[in-house]
Amino acid sequence: MHIPDGFVNLPVSALFGLLSIAFVGIALKGAAKSLDDRTTPLAGLTAVFIFAAQMINFPVAAGTSGHLVGAALATVLVGPHSATLALTVVLGVQALLFADGGLTALGLNVFNLSVIAVWVSHFLLIALKRVLPKTKSGV
Repeated sequence: MHIPDGFVNLPVSALFGLLSIAFVGIALKGAAKSLDDRTTPLAGLTAVFIFAAQMINFPVAAGTSGHLVGAALATVLVGPHSATLALTVVLGVQALLFADGGLTALGLNVFNLSVIAVWVSHFLLIALKRVLPKTKSGV
């Protein structure tokens, strides 16, 4: 669920906006090194799929709803740097077109749903690769 506008005060929003800009900059540098002819279109298609999948909401409780985040899927498909960029684009479009989270909370949402979710997924994937068997049924 997106953090709505006005949920946190402006200094906190500004701080997380700056943190998110820094992490997206790092992701841009990392993606520039890892993208090639195969992964560039895959990153775009991953962003489009996640955007469409996030349009499907399911009720949670007390009038709120949830939806797929897609960070783990994007991380597995295109790696953490490109996944961070794909989810950042999705969150930006949602904030601008649908007011999901809004602009003042965009930095918070990018940090929570793009940076943290992607990198936790990435390190979890690394841990699973060490534990699970190296077969087709493993990761």
